[in-house]
Amino acid sequence: MNETDKSMVTLFLIGMLIVVGKVLAGGEPITPRLFIGRMLLGGFVSMVAGVALVQFPDLSGTAINGIGTALGIAGYQVVEIFIQRRIKKTNKTDKGDK
Repeated sequence: MNETDKSMVTLFLIGMLIVVGKVLAGGEPITPRLFIGRMLLGGFVSMVAGVALVQFPDLSGTAINGIGTALGIAGYQVVEIFIQRRIKKTNKTDKGDK
């Protein structure tokens, strides 16, 4: 595995572990489907940190992991809230409620 692949796997794992910690610390009931979905979403959102290399190609691996961690903490929640709102809006328009 080359260095880029290792970085992407590391970012994905960081995002997944952040989500696992948040789920375990939270008090809401969780289903296996929701747990797996949040883990995948957190992992993929953390991988977006690799985009920072386009703007700043000389960033160290530690800086990229830090950006990935920040995205893993805040990013997945933003994406999840957006998706939930879109689903609610779609359900309302399907039922004829506006």
